[in-house]
Amino acid sequence: MKLPSLLLLALCVTAASAAAAATRDEQTKACKHDAIKFCATHIPNKAKIEACMKEHYDKLSPKCQAMFDPPGNDKGNDSDSQSSS
Repeated sequence: MKLPSLLLLALCVTAASAAAAATRDEQTKACKHDAIKFCATHIPNKAKIEACMKEHYDKLSPKCQAMFDPPGNDKGNDSDSQSSS
């Protein structure tokens, strides 16, 4: 069965910058259930899985939430300062 392998690969790549220090095993352990529950239809597309996980941020388990920056916390986003131009 390839689904578990693809899921593990996808989860390893999808962790956001908040989880940069987390190991792949920690990321997978924290988010595997949530990824299957909310984003299984997007496997193996890594970008879609990450977007899906972020869309469901409020529904993710606390351990999985810790792997992502909270919504609206776009570090380095200068669009607000440029919007008055």
